[in-house]
Amino acid sequence: MFSPDNPPLHDWVGRRVWIVGASTGIGAALAQRLIAAGARVALSARSADRLRELAAASADATVLPLDASDPAALRAAVRTLHDAWGGLDAVFFLAARYAPVRAWELDDADIDDTLRLNIGAVMHGCAALLPGMLERGAGALVIVSSVAGYRGLPKSLIYGASKAALINFAETLYMDVRPRGLGVHLVCPGFVETPLTAQNDFAMPALISPEQAATHILGGLADGRFHIHFPKRFTLWLRLLRILPYRLYFAAVRRLTGL
Repeated sequence: MFSPDNPPLHDWVGRRVWIVGASTGIGAALAQRLIAAGARVALSARSADRLRELAAASADATVLPLDASDPAALRAAVRTLHDAWGGLDAVFFLAARYAPVRAWELDDADIDDTLRLNIGAVMHGCAALLPGMLERGAGALVIVSSVAGYRGLPKSLIYGASKAALINFAETLYMDVRPRGLGVHLVCPGFVETPLTAQNDFAMPALISPEQAATHILGGLADGRFHIHFPKRFTLWLRLLRILPYRLYFAAVRRLTGL
């Protein structure tokens, strides 16, 4: 009952790690920490120049530029890493798209682009990775969602829905693959100072740096936790809001946001 949800990940020396969405924000901070910890890290994002800057810190870092919203590119990257390394010990899915959107601002292209990257990249990535991981009976999938996926929030009409889908996906994935030796970790950050949150025109409570977010994530992996959420001074309140009846929830959100 009190055993870890997943096999704990704390010794990164020599571990084969793929970070999808490594060029900025939390992904870049994790890349720097894992490289420093001795991991063999593959870095993926669309910005090849930024990836090369990060990879310069280690001879064991591999630059693998790709558009994570392209299923064929994900499958090709998995084949490349399997041929080079023989498999992967941990994969981090961080690539995401966000723009503040209200109901009267819905746009077909924005909907398709956001869902293709935020949800499709994770699902297609897992589809490519799982056969090899299940055959070995080992490996960890780290899926970065958001507290925006807990319940509906203003200005998060598309993004929040995509992150809610990831929460459901990670929960179901865990039930399928954990008995077969794999680990699944669901990461739900609050506000983190990244190029995505820089678009917000409202006060962001408990805003933290990408480096702080990386510390929380790696701590959760070391503990073997399924659900890693932070900073708790903010996320615990949002988790409490999840259990409120809708009438009280809608009233509380309107009062807190003024929207």
